[in-house]
Amino acid sequence: MSNNRRIILEATLVGVIGNIALSAFKLTAGIAGHSAAMVSDAIHSLSDVLATAIAFTGVKLAETEPDEDHPYGHERFEQVASLILSGILLATGIGIGYSGIIHISDSSSSIPGTIALAAAIVSIAVKEAMFWYTRYCAKKINSSAFMADAWHHRSDAMSSVGALFGILAARLGYPVFDSIASVVICLFIIKVSVDIFREALSKMTDKSCSREFEDELKEFISTHNGVESIDLLKTRKFGEKVYVDLEIGIDGEMKLVNAHNISAQIHAAVENRFPEIKHIMIHMNPVNKQNSLT
Repeated sequence: MSNNRRIILEATLVGVIGNIALSAFKLTAGIAGHSAAMVSDAIHSLSDVLATAIAFTGVKLAETEPDEDHPYGHERFEQVASLILSGILLATGIGIGYSGIIHISDSSSSIPGTIALAAAIVSIAVKEAMFWYTRYCAKKINSSAFMADAWHHRSDAMSSVGALFGILAARLGYPVFDSIASVVICLFIIKVSVDIFREALSKMTDKSCSREFEDELKEFISTHNGVESIDLLKTRKFGEKVYVDLEIGIDGEMKLVNAHNISAQIHAAVENRFPEIKHIMIHMNPVNKQNSLT
C-alpha cells in the first residue's frame, strides 16, 4: 500500500470511528444530563461521519486513472467533494443559528447535569485533536476534500464550545447564553463553508497559479542549458494538480534531435522539482543568434 493510500485510509477510519463513538457518548450524556444542547451536538457529530465518507469518496475518485472519457484524469472529483462538504457545513451553521434564534427567549429548559458538562469538555478535546490530525493528513497528501473535512471537525469543536458555554450558563441560572453562543458559532461555521466553497470553485475553473509560483518556475527553467528565452508560460489548476503551457527560445541552428533532448530534460526536471505539476507542454521557438547579435 502506498503512503498516500495509507494516510487516506487512516484519516477516514479516525473520522468515521471517532465520530460514531463520540456521537454515542454525547447522546447518552445529553439524555442522562437533560441537556438539549448536548443532544443537538451529538447529532452534529454524527453528520461528520457523512462528511468524512464524502471526503474519502472524492479522494478515491480523484485517484482513478485517466480513461477514454476523461483523458486528463479525475482530479476534479475532489473539488466536487469539497463543494458538497461546504454545503453540509453551511446547512449545519444555518441549523445551529436558527435553533439558537428561536430558543433565545426560552428559559424553561431544565438545568443540565454534570455529565453533560463533562461530555462537552471531552468533545472539545477530541474534535480539536481530530481537526489537527485530519489537517496534517490533508497537507501530506495535498487534499482539499480532507482539509474541508478537517474544518468540519473544527466546526463540531466550536459547537461543543457553545454547548459547554450554554451548559455552564444554564447551571448558573442564565440559559439564554446557550442560544446566544449558538448564533455566534453559526457565523463562524458559515464563514468556513464559504471559504471552502470559494477555494474548491477556483480549482474547477482553470484558475492560474500564483505569480510567485510562476516566477519560481520561470527562474528554474531559465537555468537549463540551451534555453535562450522564455517566450510564454501559462499555468492552470486542475483539481489539486497543475498543467503548464511553455514556449521557450532555442538556437535555430541546433539539430532537431538536440533541441528535442533539451525539451525532454526540461520536461523531466520540472515535473520532478514541482510534484504538483501533472504535465508540462513545451513548444520550441527558433532563435537566430546571428540576427540577434547584429
